[in-house]
Amino acid sequence: MRLALAQINNTVGDLDANAAKILEFAAKAEQLGADVTVFPELALTGYPPRDLVEKHSFLDRTALVLQNIAEQSAKLKTALILGYVARAPENAAIRAQNAAAVIQNGSIVFKQVKMLLPNYDVFDEARYFWPGTSQELCELCGVKVALAICEDGWNDKQFWQQRRYQRDPIEELANKGADVIVSINASPWNIGKRHEREDIFRATAKRFGLPLVYVHMVGGNDQLVFDGTSFAMSAQGEVVARAKSFEEDLIVFDTATNSGDDHSNHVVDNDAAFQALVLGTRDYIRKCGFRSVLVGLSGGIDSALVAAIAVEAIGKENVIGVGMPGPHSSEHSLTDARSLAENLGIRFEVESINAGYNAMMATLNPLFTGFQADTTEENLQSRLRGVTLMALSNKFGSLVLTTGNKSEIAVGYCTLYGDMCGGLAVISDVPKTMVYRLSRIANKRALEQGRPAAIPENTFIKPPSAELRPDQKDTDSLPEYPVLDAILEAYIENYKAVPEIAAQLNISEDLVRDIVRKVDRNEYKRQQAAPGLRITRKAFGVGRRFPIAHRFTE
Repeated sequence: MRLALAQINNTVGDLDANAAKILEFAAKAEQLGADVTVFPELALTGYPPRDLVEKHSFLDRTALVLQNIAEQSAKLKTALILGYVARAPENAAIRAQNAAAVIQNGSIVFKQVKMLLPNYDVFDEARYFWPGTSQELCELCGVKVALAICEDGWNDKQFWQQRRYQRDPIEELANKGADVIVSINASPWNIGKRHEREDIFRATAKRFGLPLVYVHMVGGNDQLVFDGTSFAMSAQGEVVARAKSFEEDLIVFDTATNSGDDHSNHVVDNDAAFQALVLGTRDYIRKCGFRSVLVGLSGGIDSALVAAIAVEAIGKENVIGVGMPGPHSSEHSLTDARSLAENLGIRFEVESINAGYNAMMATLNPLFTGFQADTTEENLQSRLRGVTLMALSNKFGSLVLTTGNKSEIAVGYCTLYGDMCGGLAVISDVPKTMVYRLSRIANKRALEQGRPAAIPENTFIKPPSAELRPDQKDTDSLPEYPVLDAILEAYIENYKAVPEIAAQLNISEDLVRDIVRKVDRNEYKRQQAAPGLRITRKAFGVGRRFPIAHRFTE
């Protein structure tokens, strides 16, 4: 049997466009001689659909569009396997099911329902879907197919020492006499995820001695990025076909010859993180209906990286940089920002906040009598920049990209209604030390594409500073970023306690406790922040849920 792996970038809720893409890829697959074309989990509806599944109209429309796909595919010889949201049984307390349909000769001939519903990290499937209770093999072209939906294939009891579920759907299907395993997925990307994914499914293929097909979604949906990188494995666990990473793709795998297309283009670690941010930024902008973006350019490394990502995502003609010098801005903050804009080829505007700041201080000074200057005056500058960017956003119809990194947001080194203003926090899951590495990658990619290196060297070497008071440096109130980032990774991503972190890093408990206290105290800020793109194992946002008002301390 020849299986086509159709790695598509869909949009949540855009049922007609998603259906058109499914039929387009199926037609291409047929031209390649595919007997079956396999699409990702929830290919028709997009992932995650969240509370859309609570709408009867959404479920009705999904069923109608699925039937239309079946009817329009009647002229194709290739069968289709695709994920969609199905209605749950009438007596179920939850309305929907995460399902897969098999379409052949113009009809839906088989339905599989996901059994294992993840309810951890970024997943809420137990809230939205009614689980399947049993699964059956599907026979296509005389081949018995074990069809699994994402999590159903991630619970191999011989791979995991600690399992989340008692049942192993792949084992149950394999024991019924399967000839091939087909797994359809929407598994959000993070650094290291692709290696883990292949290790898991290699163990499964070898355990059951069956060829295995892994079809994965690609694209960005809100905070989540899906990398694609679909693959097929032989019964020995060898990857014999692979699709592109971070791009739509279509590859064919032949179970008879154990051979297939190799379109692999994937990179790892920081290079992959950069590509994920570009894809997530592009899709967030496009799927939200925007065409252009605004970036406040301070001459610093964070805003420079965000601007470089934006240019790769949507083109230089759609990016506007705004310099907003204030009372304590250095000369190089504006010259470096201008050089960056020139290197990127983007429009650059300068709007000083000095007049606004002086006017606000004149207004507020009578109320401030008897108080010393403090962070109030600093935050006022940041908020005036936020007002400026949001005014331009309203006037131009452009989305504002915020420029705060994970390290700053973790400890509250950001200003509500100031530098936190915007529609997407592009690098909110990028620690400061990684910002520098990704910025070098941005310059390398620009040179490879025949463009000048975007980010000026001075931006790399000057000490980080918010420039909200004279001679201010980030290290005035924070440890050096390599130390800070190590503490944050241990606390946020690994949930380690203060003594354990101090011992691991050979630093004082007082320093660790101070940083941890800052993290905990600034939860209220983070929950008011723009959504950010997830690239690490634990990002702020949907995958990390702490109460704002609580009294627990480390």
